[in-house]
Amino acid sequence: MRQLVENIAKALVDQPDRVQVKEVEGEQTTVLELRVAPEDLGKVIGKQGKTARAMRTILAAAGMKVRKRFVLEILE
Repeated sequence: MRQLVENIAKALVDQPDRVQVKEVEGEQTTVLELRVAPEDLGKVIGKQGKTARAMRTILAAAGMKVRKRFVLEILE
């Protein structure tokens, strides 16, 4: 799942080399922390958060396949 979020984010931003995804494992939930360059933050979030919401939807659908819950956090 980490690779999925990383690939999507790299396709969206101007500086793909500054994309970092950290995976924090929990008992029932895995948190994926996404960091991008400050200039690219708006591209990842999108207008009114639509791009971020779409990424979270894809992550939830992929998580259902492996029966695990994933949460995407976009960090500054």
